[in-house]
Amino acid sequence: MDMVLYSFMQLLPILLLTLTGFLVSRIYTLNVDTLVKVIADVFMPMLILYALYNSTIEGTIILQLAGATTLIVLILTLASYVYARCAHIDARAFMPAVIFMNSGFLGIPLMSLWGGIAAMNLVVIYDQIQTIYIFTLGIFIITGGLNLRSLKVVLQSPIIWAVFGGFFFRLSGISLPEPLLTTLDFAGNAAPPLAAFTLGISLQEYHFRIDRHITAGLLLRFVVGFAAGWLAASLFGLTGLSRTVVIVSAALPSAVFTAVLPLRYGVKSDVAGTLVIISTILGVATIPITFWLAG
Repeated sequence: MDMVLYSFMQLLPILLLTLTGFLVSRIYTLNVDTLVKVIADVFMPMLILYALYNSTIEGTIILQLAGATTLIVLILTLASYVYARCAHIDARAFMPAVIFMNSGFLGIPLMSLWGGIAAMNLVVIYDQIQTIYIFTLGIFIITGGLNLRSLKVVLQSPIIWAVFGGFFFRLSGISLPEPLLTTLDFAGNAAPPLAAFTLGISLQEYHFRIDRHITAGLLLRFVVGFAAGWLAASLFGLTGLSRTVVIVSAALPSAVFTAVLPLRYGVKSDVAGTLVIISTILGVATIPITFWLAG
């Protein structure tokens, strides 16, 4: 019962900020394109650069978590791509919300409650690895696949340079000035709430509906995500805390950014936005269930 209540309390800010964005959009005329560009090109790169610069990734367990996260992403990428092709829907809007889960804004405080600092450190590593895939593989998917045009778009993205910059400064040992780090931390913390708020504003531009594609997306996100987490944990020999962290994280609700990124690159995000909202609501029930099933 405590986990159900805590899951609800962690999901509530996302839902309330999304609702706030929707209500504000009924009062004021807000430019969604401008908001999305500000989030994707300013605040999100600052969040990524700060997170990677302060990363504590090292050791054998990191390699196991990296391998498990990569396998989970590959399985979900393949499953979502096959469905999108068979169902003849736009894979660019559908796939990211299925592949990538809210392992940061939701997963980190959730694991902190469940397993303390040890579990929280594990999900931070998981989230950092997934972040790399969101802003590399995710952008390739949204921009139409690995080709010269999409590669050009990716290389022009401030997010990608933030990823490179974060790893460069982290591995080179070059220290960034403290005022700059404070600025990055301050601005980066604004990215998740702004993304949820903008998602709410964007709801006025498309029809919110539940159809077979949404249902399939939810099954892929929760059921296939859980199965992929279980398989990855087993194949990479994860046990104890790390095993549970990986399995539960793989079945978390869709990441909020997966509804914002398509908008940034001119892709209609009806499906992604709906998947984010509904999976977040369902997370109140699915999260405790995945903890129980993970043992």
